[in-house]
Amino acid sequence: MIDTSIEAVPERRRWLALAVIVTAQFMVVLDIAIVNVALPAIKTDLHFPEASLQWVISAYAILFGGFLLLGGRLADILGRRRLFVAGLALFSTSSLLCGFAWSESSLIAFRAAQGLGGALLAPAALSILMTTFGEGRERNLALGIWGAASGSGGAAGVLLGGLLTSTLSWSWVFFINVPVGAAVIAVSPWLLRESRSQLAHRHFDVAGAGTVTAGLMLLVYALTRAAESGWGDPTTVALLAGSATLIAAFVEIERRSAAPLLPLRIFRQRTLAAANGIAVLVGAMAFSQFFLLTLYMQQVLHYSALQTGAGFVAITLAIVVFANVGQALVTRLGLRPVLAAGLLLVAVGLGLLTQLPAHGHYFWDLFPAFVVSGIGMAFTFVPMTIAGLTGVARADAGVASGLINTSRQIGGAVGLAAVSTIAATSTSHGLTSSLAGGGLTHGFQTAFDVLTALALVGAAIAVGFVAPPPRLAAREPSFETDTIEQIEEAA
Repeated sequence: MIDTSIEAVPERRRWLALAVIVTAQFMVVLDIAIVNVALPAIKTDLHFPEASLQWVISAYAILFGGFLLLGGRLADILGRRRLFVAGLALFSTSSLLCGFAWSESSLIAFRAAQGLGGALLAPAALSILMTTFGEGRERNLALGIWGAASGSGGAAGVLLGGLLTSTLSWSWVFFINVPVGAAVIAVSPWLLRESRSQLAHRHFDVAGAGTVTAGLMLLVYALTRAAESGWGDPTTVALLAGSATLIAAFVEIERRSAAPLLPLRIFRQRTLAAANGIAVLVGAMAFSQFFLLTLYMQQVLHYSALQTGAGFVAITLAIVVFANVGQALVTRLGLRPVLAAGLLLVAVGLGLLTQLPAHGHYFWDLFPAFVVSGIGMAFTFVPMTIAGLTGVARADAGVASGLINTSRQIGGAVGLAAVSTIAATSTSHGLTSSLAGGGLTHGFQTAFDVLTALALVGAAIAVGFVAPPPRLAAREPSFETDTIEQIEEAA
C-alpha cells in the first residue's frame, strides 16, 4: 500500500515539493494568457484566416476545461505523482511542437494536446499539495503561495508574451515551457511522494467520465461559438442543449454509480459548494477583466504589446505581495470574512474601471483599479481554494481539486463569451460618439458594470453560505487525526 500520511513527508521536503508543483501550476496559468499577445504575429506567419485565429485559444480551452474533472479522478486512482509527471510531459512536448508548428491545423492540434496535458497536470498538482500539507496554518500558507502563482500567472503571461514576441518571435511563448517542464520532471521522483486513494475498489466510472467530459467540452465549444455567432444562432442553441443533456445524464449516472467519478455527497458540505459557485464567478471576472483591459490598452490607448504587458505589472505585484497576507488572515479570522472582503475589493476595482475614458491615462485611470483589484484577487483566490478543499476526504482529493479548477475554467469560458457579447452590443449602441474610441469605451464600461455586479453576488454568497470559523472547525475533520472512514462518515 502506498504511504499517503502527511507525517511521512519530512518538513524540508514538503516545501521543496511545493516549489515544484507551484512552478508547474504557474506554467499552466501563464500559458492561458501568454498566447494572446502573440496572436497577431501568429496570424501573419502561419497565414491564419481571421475567423480561425480564435481556435489557437479555444482548442486549448476546450480540452483543458473538458478533462479537468476526469484528470482529478485519474490522479486519485492511478497515482497523483504519476498523473502530474504524465501531464507535465504531455504539456511540455506539446509546447515544443507548438513552437515548431508549420500550419494553421498543426498549431491548433498541438494546442489541443497542450490543453489535455494541463487538464491532467493541474488537479494532480493541487491534490499533491492537499495531501502533503495538513489542514490549518501550514496548508493555508502553502495555498497562499499557490494562490500567488495562480493569480499572477495571467498578468505575468501578458507581460512575458509581449516581451518574447517583441524581442524574439511568437514561437518562444511556447519554447519557454520546455526547459522548465524538463527540470520539474527531472526532480519530481525525488521530491514528490506517490499517493493515491485508499479505496476498497479500483473500478472506474467510464459512463460518468464519458458524459461529463463530452458535456463540458461541448459547453466550452458552444460558448466560444456564441461569442462569434450570437446566443440565438440555431447551432449555438443546439450545442448548448446537447451539453445540458450530457451533463444532466452525468448527474443521474453519478447518483446511481457504486464508484462515481464525482461523489455527489461532497456537495453536502455547504462551504465546498459555495466555494465552487464563487469559483465560477471569479473565473468569469478574471478572464474577462484581462481580456477587456488588453483590448482597451491596445485599441483605445494604442499601447504596443510590450507596453500592454508592462501595464499589468501593478496587478501582478499586488497579487503576489498580498496572497500570503490573505492566507495569514484566513488562519486568524477564518474563510468567510477574508473571502467576502476580497470580493468586495474586486468589486471596487471593477467599479473604478466602469469610468474608463476614451482618452485615458495609465496612472490616473488604470493603476488605482489594478492595485485594488489585485489585492482583492489575492484575498479571493486563497480562501476560495481553501474552502473548495477543506473537509474533503483524502480519497477525494483529486476530484475536489479537479472540481475547483473546472468551476473556475468553465466560469471563465461562460463569462468571457457573455461579456464579449455584452461589450460588442454596447459598443454598437455607443458608436454615435464622434471619437473612434468612444464606442469601444462605452462597450467596455458596460461590461465592467456587469463584472462589478458579479463580484457583489460572489461576496453575498461568501457571507451567506461559507461557514464561520467555529462551525467550520466543528464540522470539518482533520486528516491528521481522523481515519478515512471517519472523514467519509462525517461528509
